[in-house]
Amino acid sequence: MTFDSGMPLVVELALFALAVVVLLMGIAGRPYLWQGPRSGPVGVAGGGPAGKAIGWVALGGLVAIFGLTFLATEGGSVLRGSFVQDSLAIFAKRLFIASAALSVLGSLTLPHASFSRRAGEYHFALIASLLGMSVLASARELVLLFVAFELMSIPLFLLTGFLKREAVAPEAALKFFLVGTASSAVIVYGMSFVYGVTGSTTLDAIPAAMIGGHPLMRLGMALLLAGLGFKIAAFPFHMWAPDTYEAASTPFVAWLSVAPKAAGFIAIIRLFVEGVGSAALVWMPAIAVLAGMTIVMGNLMAIPQQNIKRLLAYSGIAHIGYMLVGLAALSSSGVAMMLFYLVAYMFGNMGAFLVVEVVARSEQSDGIDAYRGLAQRSPLLALVMLIFLLSLGGIPFVAGFWAKLYVFWAAIERGLYGLVFLGAVLTVVALYYYLLVARRMYIEAPVRRDPVPVPGLLRAAIIVCVLGVVGMGIYPGPWVAMAMRVAATLF
Repeated sequence: MTFDSGMPLVVELALFALAVVVLLMGIAGRPYLWQGPRSGPVGVAGGGPAGKAIGWVALGGLVAIFGLTFLATEGGSVLRGSFVQDSLAIFAKRLFIASAALSVLGSLTLPHASFSRRAGEYHFALIASLLGMSVLASARELVLLFVAFELMSIPLFLLTGFLKREAVAPEAALKFFLVGTASSAVIVYGMSFVYGVTGSTTLDAIPAAMIGGHPLMRLGMALLLAGLGFKIAAFPFHMWAPDTYEAASTPFVAWLSVAPKAAGFIAIIRLFVEGVGSAALVWMPAIAVLAGMTIVMGNLMAIPQQNIKRLLAYSGIAHIGYMLVGLAALSSSGVAMMLFYLVAYMFGNMGAFLVVEVVARSEQSDGIDAYRGLAQRSPLLALVMLIFLLSLGGIPFVAGFWAKLYVFWAAIERGLYGLVFLGAVLTVVALYYYLLVARRMYIEAPVRRDPVPVPGLLRAAIIVCVLGVVGMGIYPGPWVAMAMRVAATLF
């Protein structure tokens, strides 16, 4: 096989090559792995400049692969149609890679010694998970879909507990692992029913079985929806998210809050929109109920939170509910606006988490009280955080406003008036806890007067997110057109 930018597996091969390079650099930077312990200060081998070099190689590779996605040709397939390179797959891969690059850029300045001493392990695990997401986006066969999910998920457990000497990291990683494995078991159990009815693992066999109304087929698809609900942290499958977000490193959490959830939504689209075909309307009530419960519980549980990362975790659960509103419409415009929402959420949520990382380094706290008087200490940083919060809250005219408006409009077109009313009311509730953070920043007096230092690389990542949020808010047209073009291929 020769390397060709038009072949279906080009992105996956490039990610695999980058993962191998990063792993070998990590091994080469730690010669004591095979030569025995060295005298001298701990962390000399593989730490400091060597760790930063691995991070820069990972970042440069991700940027290059992101550019490569624009050369990928739509319409190709391999493995007898089990792996396709269609417009949905390319859209998802760009989202995954862009969010991973922002996370790596934000993590290059992490002060913890583990991130320099074990940079090879960290970036290898991240790229391996990214490879799983990329394969999942193109999978049109149940076994390949499940393997891709596991390749995506297992490195995430490792990365959650990467700071293993911290008190809360191992516990959060264990909880994430237990919930993740339970969800995988539910998914594979559901797949077994689907295979038992259809006699095939390809998605093409699902529509005929769904039209036939076989009860075991519906049971299998219901189990698949429940298992995927764990992956996207929809209520009541959300319990892993707050503890995981609180314990893991913030730049990683910024990526964890976006990319794996987007991958879960892509899998749902493959199974319940593209896979089910004309029988998809059967699932509209179930998805609508799941969306409503997730919006209500995510927003209500966010209100009492005093830790900003836990607040954003519950806020993220609510946003999953809003995305499910677009999916519940089960129309071309509904799926398109859900994809648009994913991009807007990537910029807004990752930007907010990166600001959280800046403030936490300065104040040594993730509490909301750490934001007191931030506008007086660092006006630009406070303004940026306010923009991200307003976007998450759906205030005009930033990206989040159009995202909510468009998914509500798609749901109205399908007659889901009650769900839209519920979402609109809970949007006002969400503004309450977002504005509590704004009140800390702009009204309350600061405990300290010195400015909050912002490392240059973190500043660059935050600027990219700000440009995305503001750009999509001022001029959403191209982003909407792109999402509509992708969704149109599914119907």
